[in-house]
Amino acid sequence: MLTIQNLYKSFPTAQGPLPVLRGVDLQLPPATSLALMGESGSGKSTLLHLIAGLEQPDQGSILIDGQPLHSRSETERARWRRENIGLVFQQYNLISSLDTASNLSFQARLANRHDRTWSTYLAERLCLAPLLQRFPEQLSGGQQQRLAIGRALAARPALVLADEPTGSLDETSSEIVLELFLQLVHEAGSSLLMVTHSTHLATRLNRRLQLHLGRLLPGDA
Repeated sequence: MLTIQNLYKSFPTAQGPLPVLRGVDLQLPPATSLALMGESGSGKSTLLHLIAGLEQPDQGSILIDGQPLHSRSETERARWRRENIGLVFQQYNLISSLDTASNLSFQARLANRHDRTWSTYLAERLCLAPLLQRFPEQLSGGQQQRLAIGRALAARPALVLADEPTGSLDETSSEIVLELFLQLVHEAGSSLLMVTHSTHLATRLNRRLQLHLGRLLPGDA
């Protein structure tokens, strides 16, 4: 469902353009998971931002179900992102003025895909059901991360992009949250592209690839 061909991206600096991605090719079939690994500055987060339509590539193409993303207008990319992408980041990015229940359903309502039964199920599986009236500042870090995962999955997106989704948790908590995350991604029928520094966590996904200096190295298929 995701095909990336010859993708290049650079950013302007005082010394001239700084290349970040240098000819990336990638395929992610429907309902599969891929771990993207690499050192800091290798271009992992930039690649996620390009796939989400938050940035535009300098060269190359991103195809979603065979349709080019980069040729769409900013409004069309925003609508596509709202309806088809679930984003999970280490910083949570919850809305502080909304309680847990409203944060959980926020993305699904924007996409006109709110399913009360599915949202209730997510709240129960993520151990958020007793916390639905609490605000983000009243939740622990682990609870906020589970809420961010639930929000991303509430609309049953075609693709989930996760940038170090358990990076702020301890090792034991990371294991528990990732296991639950992978189960729910499977139940939602979504594909998953996850950035992680942990080789151990990466082995839990279907495939693993290494990004080094803006290029993908051969990895596990």
